[in-house]
Amino acid sequence: MPEREVGVEEVKAFKTQSGNTRFVLRADDGSEYTTFKEAIARDAVGAEGKRARIGFHEQERNGFTNVYLDKVEVLDEPEGDPNIEEVAWKTAVDAAPWLLGDAPKGGIDADEAFEKLQPFKERVAEDIRDDG
Repeated sequence: MPEREVGVEEVKAFKTQSGNTRFVLRADDGSEYTTFKEAIARDAVGAEGKRARIGFHEQERNGFTNVYLDKVEVLDEPEGDPNIEEVAWKTAVDAAPWLLGDAPKGGIDADEAFEKLQPFKERVAEDIRDDG
């Protein structure tokens, strides 16, 4: 059975015409995986918003290729806050006026701003990680 690591965006349930429930896991890359098994669906719902290793198989039926979900395992989250990079960028953007100085008329070149903000952002992220 093939496996992949994906970010699990959402899991939705749909009633089929025959009355069964079809569960669809949507990954962060837009791919979708289907299961009719409630135990696998519960694992999938528990993985929403997280990284997971999924097992799946493909089956061709009536000219369509269906991708069926066989397992979902939530991956261990890295130590600390998974939003460290986001927090560090917000801090860098908030500090931009002090780091970049007064913006000239028409703004500042994006590459120039990035070159000044990126090292600051890295230092903030490193400090957050070091403080735990």
